[in-house]
Amino acid sequence: MVKKEITTELLIASLSPPNLERGVFWFNENLPSIKKARQTNLWWKNNTLILELDLVIKPTELALRLLELGYERTPRVLGPGLFALHGGIVEIWPINKEKPQLVEFTGNTIASIYELPEKEKIQTIPSRKLANLNNVQTGSFIVHVDHGIGIFKEKIMLAENGPEYFVVEYAPPRKDGEPDKLLVPVTEEDRLSPYVGFITPTVHRLGGTVWQNTTRKIREDAEKLAKELLELYTKRSKTNRPPHQGDPILEAELKSTFPFSETGGQNKAEEDIMDDLVGPHPMDRILCGDVGFGKTEIAIRAALRVMSSGKQIAVLTPTTVLAAQHEQTFQERLHSLPVTVKMISRLTQPKDKRQILKDTADGKIDCLIGTHRILSKDIKFKNLGLLIIDEEQRFGVKQKEYFKNLRAEIDILSLSATPIPRTLSLSLAKLHDISLIDTPPPERLPIKTLILPYSHKTIREAFRFELERDGQIYFLHNRIETLAAVKKKIEKLITKKPDTKPQIEILHGRLPEKEIIKTMDKFRKKEINILITTTIIENGLDISSANTLIVDNATNLGLAETHQLRGRIGRGREQAFAYFLYRPRRLTEKAAQRLEALKEYAALGDGYQIALRDLEIRGAGNILGREQSGAINKVGLNLYCQILNEVVEELKR
Repeated sequence: MVKKEITTELLIASLSPPNLERGVFWFNENLPSIKKARQTNLWWKNNTLILELDLVIKPTELALRLLELGYERTPRVLGPGLFALHGGIVEIWPINKEKPQLVEFTGNTIASIYELPEKEKIQTIPSRKLANLNNVQTGSFIVHVDHGIGIFKEKIMLAENGPEYFVVEYAPPRKDGEPDKLLVPVTEEDRLSPYVGFITPTVHRLGGTVWQNTTRKIREDAEKLAKELLELYTKRSKTNRPPHQGDPILEAELKSTFPFSETGGQNKAEEDIMDDLVGPHPMDRILCGDVGFGKTEIAIRAALRVMSSGKQIAVLTPTTVLAAQHEQTFQERLHSLPVTVKMISRLTQPKDKRQILKDTADGKIDCLIGTHRILSKDIKFKNLGLLIIDEEQRFGVKQKEYFKNLRAEIDILSLSATPIPRTLSLSLAKLHDISLIDTPPPERLPIKTLILPYSHKTIREAFRFELERDGQIYFLHNRIETLAAVKKKIEKLITKKPDTKPQIEILHGRLPEKEIIKTMDKFRKKEINILITTTIIENGLDISSANTLIVDNATNLGLAETHQLRGRIGRGREQAFAYFLYRPRRLTEKAAQRLEALKEYAALGDGYQIALRDLEIRGAGNILGREQSGAINKVGLNLYCQILNEVVEELKR
């Protein structure tokens, strides 16, 4: 083993939230101050450890001390927060170091401390920049418009100062044969595109008919889709309705009470929607944006424009929990204005339901919020003007078309948390109106994303840190059967440091809906400090005082799911922390890739990159139609969008 960067002492920081936030550079710059603070400050003494040459300590005692600091013992040290004990050698990767460290013992005395070369990181999924082949990495799937899906190998030059070629490898022409290789001149770069899909694609053979048959079938499917959509939107474009002029005074009052600064994306989306509403034809627009980027506020402003023009609003949500939240959000934002907001669901009391139905039919309710319940035949609107569909991707085509069939002149605004890739949005722009909010609110801080081995110390310190600043915590455990046991374990962890007595509750999808809404309402009012929950919190919940998320086994969740969950925190101005914990012994390569990607794309707005990784095809399928997902997977999103563009242009001639 090559020994590098011999040192006489080693500082090891605990896995507590303050230490995790500070970073390697901070520890290097402040080492003298930390050593001095350890002499008088109990917190620093308990949350750091200094190893020195000739220090007398047994290797097993060092291992126990590392466990107390929150480190996890594993056979192999693959990342920060882990250590391994091999007889008289302790290998550790402190969170305050860029590389793992090796501590060698002679008996019970530290004989040497070395910095090891950084371990080979688990390969992450290549980031696929759609427009530039220079970012395509070796081994990535790539699509040639004439020859199909192959594997990108390299860029070469056959002769000195000669032309450059992209080398694409295809399947062998016969069993046990060598793969075929295609040389594509750099000048023909536009015939290649990175494959973006939700499956591992089949690598084609050169010269066969499979690819030609596939693209012919995809073109037929795209043509069918384009005809259906063009027919639908042409029909709506010929429908007229009076413009929604609104009330400028009421709209100015609503804007003045918005507690944040609008982003460029929000302003542009609002401008698009208001232009639609004052136009002569009914709106049918999709508003897309990452979690927490302000889609709901724009929807409320659109609702006010229509309500102040004398029309009613319907808000359709996929869950009762989300409907209840929207009722509260709409009422909070509109409470000073002369509008009435109500919610209806299966939980609405019969007496209240009868009154809501009557008031809706009489036009006394300006905005009715609900789940599929508002699609029921017994709900009659006197003068419905706008339908807002939240979490649009959660509804089927028939459900979304229900109100269109009732009245063709109804305006429709669909909200989607699935960021649409630009290639897809460019294609859909010719078939559908789309607004994309792609800028984060300026007051928002990026969520600190921490990928760490599971540790009671880490969990306890995360709880203590958040509770001391009077915040709230989501603890996600995605097995309903063991939630009660987890609650007991957490109560025991917290009682070891009885600074506070937090209120802890359990939330999951099998609870009665009344209890779910009651629990979420208590959490919103801060009557609950810690919510032990399943992924039921994934969509739509917005509680600004909840700024710590702990996922106790993040490897069981998909990448897009973890990103959505992370969006439940950091909704205010406080620094938020998302802990994605894993069991090192159970960490598979694919799970490690997901965790690496989640950490890599932790900045605000990186949901777009997450979408390219995990949601692109499902998002496209949700918006275009479920059957399109399979078609896109066969040729890749880029080529599908290119084919769709060509078909639309031909049909428009």
